[in-house]
Amino acid sequence: MTPLDYEYLRKLLKERSGLDLSADKQYLVEGRLVPLARKANLPGISELVAKMKGGAEALTAEVVEAMTTNETFFFRDKIPFDHLKEGILPGLVQARAARRSIRIWCAACSTGQEPYSIAMLVKDMPALLGWRIEIVATDLSQAVLEKSKAGVFSQFEVQRGLPIQMLVKYFKQNGDLWQLNADIRAMVQHKQLNLLQDFSHLGTFDVIFCRNVLIYFDQDTKASIFERMARMIEPDGVLALGAAESVVGITDTFKPYPDRRGMYCANTTRATPRVTASSAMPLKLVAAAR
Repeated sequence: MTPLDYEYLRKLLKERSGLDLSADKQYLVEGRLVPLARKANLPGISELVAKMKGGAEALTAEVVEAMTTNETFFFRDKIPFDHLKEGILPGLVQARAARRSIRIWCAACSTGQEPYSIAMLVKDMPALLGWRIEIVATDLSQAVLEKSKAGVFSQFEVQRGLPIQMLVKYFKQNGDLWQLNADIRAMVQHKQLNLLQDFSHLGTFDVIFCRNVLIYFDQDTKASIFERMARMIEPDGVLALGAAESVVGITDTFKPYPDRRGMYCANTTRATPRVTASSAMPLKLVAAAR
């Protein structure tokens, strides 16, 4: 791969996915794209780039997917899920008693372990019996969304973070694979979405999980995403970020949630135009927690 090839790929990935590669990440690009070049019967990355420059859009989409990190596992980092169960959701139960519904968005959901972790957590909460719960899971990659929809995981995947009680309760074994029960799968609605583009059509949310994805973006892109998310979260809603992520020094649309590390609430001292019911897509509550 020539320096010009690398610069072309850096620029394309930044424009298409927000991925901000530093100058010393050439090894990462080679590791991800050499197998893709071989799959396309091309000698190397330079030939791959030439095809992309020639207008091979399908190949370009494959390159973007190959470079998008999809590392995930059930109940990743644990603490955000403890906060959700012990403080955030009980608070929303009180605040939403009149409408008895809660909307949760998992941005960059990857292969589904995060939204399904939330779905199982919700299912195990007696206080939410009979409530309408919508979990919207979005990702840039259609391939990982299809895997998430299927709800089929390997032995390795279910051993990463998933409590054995939940494995027994919510999965059925089929050889070396584990199939998530249909009632849990039905609680999650999947949509392909690029966070660089407008996402106001998703409507408003009580909780937004956007974890371990913004770390790959530059400061201006992060600020833009936070600004747009602030318009889509309820005034008492909560934003969850990854352990290595923060809004501090990037935006004043959110502020740290008291005593809950990794959680942020809307900064009500700052006026932020919000998505309203009239401007958003009609909400489709796809499943009820039982």
